[in-house]
Amino acid sequence: MSNASAEPRLQAMQNSTSLRLSCWAVRLTYLFVFVVNVQCALSFILCPQGYAPAYQLSGVAGQAAVAGIGVAFLMWNVTYPAVIFRPASFYSLGVVVLVQQLVGLIGECFIWAQLPSTGFELLRNSIARFVLFDGVGLICMGAAFVWFSIMRQRVLKQS
Repeated sequence: MSNASAEPRLQAMQNSTSLRLSCWAVRLTYLFVFVVNVQCALSFILCPQGYAPAYQLSGVAGQAAVAGIGVAFLMWNVTYPAVIFRPASFYSLGVVVLVQQLVGLIGECFIWAQLPSTGFELLRNSIARFVLFDGVGLICMGAAFVWFSIMRQRVLKQS
């Protein structure tokens, strides 16, 4: 076999390995964000009294509001498992997850920016933690997904 004929096969093998690695990067980054989100959601649902004060809420109404936020987190995260288990099959859903993450981040930043700088430090800090986590999550998931997209496109072009 000549060196010229071996080159495309070698390239296809390397792309396939890169595709598998990038697929695992998507799985792991999405899984990490999913696990943290679900843990937060369950904490809000099961122990809202422990989180209500951080949002300057109190009483039964405050606990119900925090539990409701937990339910919303769960709803937001139902898209993750399909992408985690089969990124290639649920490619479009992977994009949806990234858009959801971006919408959440923008919304949290907007809410945070609207709060007065004094008198609401606990609330500002609570929301800032969400901004930080969602921002880092978006960057990590986005980088993995972009790498996966590039590798996927290369393999599709070779087909």
